[in-house]
Amino acid sequence: MNEKDLLFQQVINAKNASKQMINLTNETKNKILVAIADKIEKNIEDILFRNGIDIEAGKNASLSRHFIDRLSLTEERIKDMVEGLRNITKLVDPIGEILDTNITENGLKIEKKRAPIGVIGIIYEARPNVTIDTIALCIKSGNAIILKGGSEAMNSNHILSKLAIEAAEENGLPIGAIQFIESANRELFAEILNLDKFIDAIIPRGSQEMIEKISEISKIPIIKHGKGLCHIYIDESADIKMAVDIVINAKTQRPGVCNSLETLLVNRNIAEKFFTEFLKYLTENKVNLELRACNESFDILTKMNKAISPDMKNILMATSEDWDTEYLDMILAIKIVGNLEEAINHITIHGSGHSDSIITENIENAEKFLKLVDSAAVYHNASTRFTDGGCFGLGAEIGISTQKLHARGPMGIKELTSYKFVIHGNGQVRK
Repeated sequence: MNEKDLLFQQVINAKNASKQMINLTNETKNKILVAIADKIEKNIEDILFRNGIDIEAGKNASLSRHFIDRLSLTEERIKDMVEGLRNITKLVDPIGEILDTNITENGLKIEKKRAPIGVIGIIYEARPNVTIDTIALCIKSGNAIILKGGSEAMNSNHILSKLAIEAAEENGLPIGAIQFIESANRELFAEILNLDKFIDAIIPRGSQEMIEKISEISKIPIIKHGKGLCHIYIDESADIKMAVDIVINAKTQRPGVCNSLETLLVNRNIAEKFFTEFLKYLTENKVNLELRACNESFDILTKMNKAISPDMKNILMATSEDWDTEYLDMILAIKIVGNLEEAINHITIHGSGHSDSIITENIENAEKFLKLVDSAAVYHNASTRFTDGGCFGLGAEIGISTQKLHARGPMGIKELTSYKFVIHGNGQVRK
């Protein structure tokens, strides 16, 4: 069987399995998830070995260190996967939930019930944890899943999907409900996106270039997970220590992920106070962070830098491209603004609709920011790094949607469902 025929057979198998999954009880779903968790936990050494092959290949291919970080699994990260699987068992099964009920004048009882989407295709780069997170969420939400990972993580994704399929099918999951496409053939990429009769939704996770390409050629509805060009605005009434702590966390805790800070906006009236403490922190903690500053902030930062850290050479003048760049690296764009309105306007023009935060003690300003900034997640006095399914109590996430239709923000099990109307009558006919 050639690759194209094999792909088609996998899709057919997933479609058939999706129709059987509606009969799975919550108890069976949870049993399957626990079995997958146990299987992964027992095979940590093998998973790390296979992941090591991918990491070595990535280094030989000169992939960036932050891409390597997204690709890398550690014992701790694998245990987080296992914990995520077990946490999802604690969530209420969404399928069959009655969202609304109405009884019409002629006695029809109309119920709006939550239902699975059907077959979901996940196309993703790096991040092997996506393999397990998506499998778990699709099982709990009653969906069949087709996984197409990137070639850079092929060994890691292969072992994880293999273990999950074995454990799941041994414990009651319909055969074919999890499909992993092993081929790295790029031509299959387009083939998948043409199968709209069998696949109900595509969720791409990866570079902006990949997501845009999929959006252009797919016949299947797309749930976009766009870039994370996240902002923090330091208001003039901000607590300086809090502001420094939040900015450092949002930018440096894990810079290669989509909810990390990319552009810092600072109110002119607090700029010197904030920059003084910010530069002190960078110097004292030897944080190697490159700053790309607007004209005004560049003058202030370079002047301060001579007194605080004369050896620090990584303050550069920002260009217009910096305001629209998702660095995913230890680089931070900085711009001074005159007021809250100017900060909101900058985010409106340059933001990606992912996550943005205001640091302020002024409740009125906070509420205005939270209301007017049109992003999937808006924060007051907190790091953007919390935009995550686990942190939001969703157990895990299939990704973070930056669009507005169907799903927005971290996508948990409810976001992987649709609904249908169920009508009960006793002989009514329309006149």
